[in-house]
Amino acid sequence: MKLLVLVPLMVVLAVACGKSTYTDKWDNINVDEILESQRLLKGYVDCLMDRGRCTPDGKTLKETLPDALEHECSKCTAKQKTASDKVIKFLVNKRPEMWNELSTKYDPDHIYQERYKDKIDAVKEKN
Repeated sequence: MKLLVLVPLMVVLAVACGKSTYTDKWDNINVDEILESQRLLKGYVDCLMDRGRCTPDGKTLKETLPDALEHECSKCTAKQKTASDKVIKFLVNKRPEMWNELSTKYDPDHIYQERYKDKIDAVKEKN
C-alpha cells in the first residue's frame, strides 16, 4: 500500500486502464519539484484524500492508483516505476504522516503493505 503515494505521483502520468501501459505523457515530469514543494505535494495528497480539488493530473492519478497498486504497476513505464520508487522513499522517510494517511485510505486491509513489504523496508532510512 505504501507504494500508493509513489505509484500515484508517477502514475499521475497514467490514463485509462484499457491500455497495455499508462500514457507516457508525463514521463518527464519533475518529481523532485513536486516533492520539494510543500504546496504541490500537499495538493496531490489532498486530492487523493478527497480533501481538496484535483488538478487534471491529480484526477488521473486518483483514478489510476487503485489499478497500479492492484497490478503491481504492470502498466507503468520504466520512468514511471523509477519516479514511483523515488516518491515512496521520500514519503516513507520524510513525510510518514502523509504515507500513513494514504495507506489507511487506499489499503485499509493492509493487502498492499504486505505485498510490498520488502520494497518498503528496503527504502526506510535507519535512524
